[in-house]
Amino acid sequence: MKNNINSTYCRHFGTFCAGFALTIAAFCSSSNGVIAGEKHNTIAYKVMELQQSSQRWIEIDLSRQKLIAWEGNKPVYAVVISSGKSSTPTRTGTFAIQTKYRVTRMAGPDYDVPDVPYTMYYDGGMAIHGAYWHNLFGNPVSHGCTNVAVNHAKWLFNWASVGTAVVVHKSEI
Repeated sequence: MKNNINSTYCRHFGTFCAGFALTIAAFCSSSNGVIAGEKHNTIAYKVMELQQSSQRWIEIDLSRQKLIAWEGNKPVYAVVISSGKSSTPTRTGTFAIQTKYRVTRMAGPDYDVPDVPYTMYYDGGMAIHGAYWHNLFGNPVSHGCTNVAVNHAKWLFNWASVGTAVVVHKSEI
C-alpha cells in the first residue's frame, strides 16, 4: 500500500514539475512576458489536466521538432516532425482534432499538393499529416502544418479520433 501511495505522489509531483517548468520557460523566453506567460500557463495547465486523465492526446514540441502521442501520463508513440518555417509558423496553443481525411488536397498561395495522406485538421488550416514530398523531418519546412512521415501519419490517424486534444508548444525544458 505504501509503494502505491508513493508512486501516485511521485507521478503527481512529476506532472506538477512539468507544468511548472513550462510556465517558467514561458516567462523566460518571451519578449512579451505577460501575454506569452498567460498562454503558456494555459498550455501548462492543459498538459497537467491531460496527464491526470486517461485521455488520448497529442503533444507537438516545436523546439524539439517532436510529436508525442499520450494516453494520460503515458507516452505511447513519438516521432520527429517538420513544423512551420519562420515565415509560416505553426501556432502554439491547445486544440482538438476537428476533421480527419484519409487523403486530401492541400493548396495555398505558393503550393498545391494532391493526395496528402492521413490528414487531421486541429486548428483551421493547421493539420497533422503525412508528407511524401520531403524527407527533412527535424527541420521546420512546412506552411504551418505538422508534417510526419507517411507511416507515422497512418499510425496517428488510426490511433486518434475527432476530439483528441492537441497541445502545441515551444519548450526549453
